[in-house]
Amino acid sequence: MQKPPQAVDFALKETSPKIGAAAVTGDKLSCTYDLVEQMQYLYVRVVKAKDLPGKDVTGSCDPYVEVKLGNYKGTTKHFEKKTNPEWNQVFAFSKDRIQASVLEVFVKDKDVVLDDLIGRVMFDLNEIPKRVPPDSPLAPQWYRLEDRKGDKVKNGELMLAVWMGTQADEAFPDAWHSDAATVGPDGIANIRSKVYLSPKLWYVRVNVIEAQDLIPTDKSRFPEVFVKGILGNQALRTRTSQSKTINPMWNEDLIFVAAEPFEEPLILTVEDRLGPNKDEVLGKCVIPLQVVQRRLDHKPVNTRWFNLEKYVTVEGEVKKETKFASRIHLRVCLEGGYHVLDESTHYSSDLRPTAKQLWRPSIGILELGILSAVGLMPMKTKDGRGTTDAYCVAKYGQKWIRTRTIADSFTPRWNEQYTWEVFDPCTVITIGVFDNGHIHGAGGGGKDARIGKVRIRLSTLEADRVYTHSYPLLVLHPSGVKKTGELQLAVRFTCSSLINMLHMYSHPLLPKMHYIHPLSVMQLDSLRHQAMQIVSVRLSRAEPPLRKEVVEYMLDVDSHMWSMRRSKANFFRIMGVLSGMIAVGKWFDQICNWKNPLTTILIHILFIILVLYPELILPTIFLYLFLIGIWNFRWRPRHPPHMDTRLSHADAAHPDELDEEFDTFPTSRSSDIVRMRYDRLRSIAGRVQTVVGDLATQGERFQSLLSWRDPRATTLFVTFCLIAAVVLYVTPFQVVALLIGLYVLRHPRFRHKLPSVPLNYFRRLPARSDSML
Repeated sequence: MQKPPQAVDFALKETSPKIGAAAVTGDKLSCTYDLVEQMQYLYVRVVKAKDLPGKDVTGSCDPYVEVKLGNYKGTTKHFEKKTNPEWNQVFAFSKDRIQASVLEVFVKDKDVVLDDLIGRVMFDLNEIPKRVPPDSPLAPQWYRLEDRKGDKVKNGELMLAVWMGTQADEAFPDAWHSDAATVGPDGIANIRSKVYLSPKLWYVRVNVIEAQDLIPTDKSRFPEVFVKGILGNQALRTRTSQSKTINPMWNEDLIFVAAEPFEEPLILTVEDRLGPNKDEVLGKCVIPLQVVQRRLDHKPVNTRWFNLEKYVTVEGEVKKETKFASRIHLRVCLEGGYHVLDESTHYSSDLRPTAKQLWRPSIGILELGILSAVGLMPMKTKDGRGTTDAYCVAKYGQKWIRTRTIADSFTPRWNEQYTWEVFDPCTVITIGVFDNGHIHGAGGGGKDARIGKVRIRLSTLEADRVYTHSYPLLVLHPSGVKKTGELQLAVRFTCSSLINMLHMYSHPLLPKMHYIHPLSVMQLDSLRHQAMQIVSVRLSRAEPPLRKEVVEYMLDVDSHMWSMRRSKANFFRIMGVLSGMIAVGKWFDQICNWKNPLTTILIHILFIILVLYPELILPTIFLYLFLIGIWNFRWRPRHPPHMDTRLSHADAAHPDELDEEFDTFPTSRSSDIVRMRYDRLRSIAGRVQTVVGDLATQGERFQSLLSWRDPRATTLFVTFCLIAAVVLYVTPFQVVALLIGLYVLRHPRFRHKLPSVPLNYFRRLPARSDSML
């Protein structure tokens, strides 16, 4: 069924930026910067000064350097009472905005009323040398300071290096930029481009077996004992032991998430339930994670007995009771065979296990050029007018990148390029655009507002092809979906070995421990939430910080919440998948009713032939699928997927549905009884929504077999269909049926827990979940 065309404003647009070989410039960028437009910068490195003359009686001064080029002016920090200061700071002026022929570098003495000029150095822009990496950095030189008349001053020299370069220069990320001239010294750290690494996450499995010789305070009753585990902000507990004795048994697993370096120990307490909300601690055990055994497979871990220490309060002080001799029997390990999920499973960018020993070799390189944005909406008000200070964040695997902030611009140009190693093609890179709310220092502004997000699945990209598109930035508000601008990207996926990449389609999507000892859905949801919190806290401690609201938006922290809009969208996704089957049913009904007599007679002849020669059934089906796949190659998708407002039902959502989606949880719209019922409905419906979405994903994977959405997967399937058609043609049908039947009914001894190759292939097929808003 033909879907109505999408609104033009929300469509993906192909662009033609001047990148790589298409760039018409005199100088060539290094090969690592061929996905972005070349930008020329004038760099000024202010290193240090010596023998500066003092203005006061002590002969000292409070020096700082001011670099001036036309209307742009950058300053270093000032030193108090220092005649030989060291700054080592780089200033970068965009060549497109240069409106002067002379560069002036002033050394000034900080004063309360008016800063005094110590001296200056001037450069003619026509005489400044050019530098292009991989040339070595330009060596700084000493320059004698001049006064305003151009005469050399008696004392004072300034060490400088001045050159013309591009954004490929090593000094570019940490430089002060002229497009951030309004940013004060306190905000410079918050606008620079940086690369972040997510912490290495582990699952901590604690198998609580039993305890011995517990000493409850009240010996006249049977103890109701349970074990409580605490790791950082995570708290789990076992069920109450059924053996109500001083030697209770549990044999129950508690699973936590921990991040390297392990800063917090695992704390286990054995507690006795005395009554409602009244528990008594019978013993405590503190286990540092640095000494815990690391497990790479499913082999059992050695058990250990740990002493339980009891603490008593004596005269207001907590002291350890030395006579306490209770013990607890545990099996503790760090699970290296699992992949710790910290993002939505539909948009995972990394599927490797924690332990590096289990990693497979990389299969290629992903290169991303973040070019520019156009038509950004004003996100805040400054001096009575709307303004936006935009920057981009991209996340793939453990590597996060952040571009520099372009201050006060609705059409920022970043032209920054980044690379990632690819270990699995069935992964997704996420790029978000944000407004910097801390551009005026740590105390200025509020949260970094979200402008929009783009997701690109690597398996939908052809290898070694450069994709240059303008992606619409869409954000859902209580008033409806809004386009906040367009982000222009250049993406290239380079494959190092086609055979290895095709072989990946036969491997399980997740590490084998997820199938040998699977975790429950409830466990995975809880552990994913904890992993996201850990990643958010760690990245917010970097400098400049990648703030909590940014990390949570990139990781889709609220994707599990109930939404009537999402549920309707998932329902219509299922209907879209079933529409093909419905069309076949209608066609068959027309055959039965002789709507087209010629077609009906041909179907009768085909039916009689297949009944008389049943060995032709399977070859005919596979040959037909092969021909459909080849025929559909002409209409294969030429662009990567993007956020689809019609698919997400965001363009026609009812205001009441949006009010419900943006409502707080618990709800704040009515009385206590309605709130309880409403929250229960949202909780249940959220699970139904997830199941419906998963069903839609499975159906869409069937559709993608012959759609060329993943060119490599379709190539494998079409080739398999051709081979299967030939093999089944020359093999008696009875033999094939017998082999298939015997394989399906094989003895459990000949089965293994890992998914089969066809199932692994199917799970790697792309679905339209990537395009869900």
